[in-house]
Amino acid sequence: MFDPDVRIATARLTLRPFGPADEPRIRSIVKSGVRFLPPGAPAKAGGVEQWLRQGVHELRRSGQGIHLAMTDGEGLIVGAISLFKTSWSTGTTEVGYGVHPLYRGRGFATEAVRGLAKWAFETVRAAPHRPDREPGQPRLAQRRPQSGLHLGGRRPRSRAGRRRHARPRRSRPAAHRQPGTRRHAAEGGPAHPAAPAAPPQEPRDAPHLAATGADPLTQEYTGVPRGYTEEHARAYIAHTERQRIRGIGVAWTAEELATGRYAVNLDLRDLDWHNRTAEVGYMTAPWARGNGYAAEAVLAVARWLFERHGFARLQLRAATANTASQRVAEKAGFVREGVARSSLAGEDLVVYSLIPSDLA
Repeated sequence: MFDPDVRIATARLTLRPFGPADEPRIRSIVKSGVRFLPPGAPAKAGGVEQWLRQGVHELRRSGQGIHLAMTDGEGLIVGAISLFKTSWSTGTTEVGYGVHPLYRGRGFATEAVRGLAKWAFETVRAAPHRPDREPGQPRLAQRRPQSGLHLGGRRPRSRAGRRRHARPRRSRPAAHRQPGTRRHAAEGGPAHPAAPAAPPQEPRDAPHLAATGADPLTQEYTGVPRGYTEEHARAYIAHTERQRIRGIGVAWTAEELATGRYAVNLDLRDLDWHNRTAEVGYMTAPWARGNGYAAEAVLAVARWLFERHGFARLQLRAATANTASQRVAEKAGFVREGVARSSLAGEDLVVYSLIPSDLA
């Protein structure tokens, strides 16, 4: 978790948490109509007290980031800067910022970003953890016109260098993570749409998930624990269920329709309900590789996300050396945007995206 009393000093600024004493200044800013405060800031002065007491601190309490006031030498708030979508297990985070219109053009944003970045590199430390990716697949069959997969429980019971439909936010890599450290995108909490009709992963999936996690190719390309066991798998399934209940993650099992056999582990993560963006991850059972199942499952979830919930962007990332995972993305219709340098545990990741018009 981030320190609630953090203070970051730069040459001309102090970056610190917002507090009750800021109410007069924030009220003045809100009444003036200028916009530079963090997302979720009140639109009316009547909401300022509640926001300073609780709302602005929710990001820090979640462990995923922190909102800080940018103050000058006299203690006046001249801007705001935030860390968000922080992954403590992989040592990655993102920064967003805004400066009051009357104080722009003085280099405050640049100074604040440099100060916060230096502090973040020292605070958000990367774990000894390799990037998570789809295990290598010898080949991918041509996508069938009708799905051969079932998502859920028992059956039947780039354009390089440019992020398309990217709002002032971001996302993370495709695949399976270590239980207890994995961050998942939400299928929605109490205020959001319910999970799809097909149920999420079940305890009975543990043996199949364990076999996939212990496979040599899985071990080579993902960060799952070495010597992956059913105990690891059960912990992962329990963790994803807690995330689903909280509305911050969801994972499914994709089964082969013809046999009911476990085929793919699939999840959504880094789901942003405000901007309608998310990231997808997957891991294919060894026996199912080469059948196009991962691409088929990803595409089915993408259509559901776009058509039912109005999402604007689905991201997928793959290690540059993992060409099999990249083929899954391309087979599902994702567009390569570029390479994110040192994106996960120091390794470069290829960034792909899918937007609704890609499926038209």
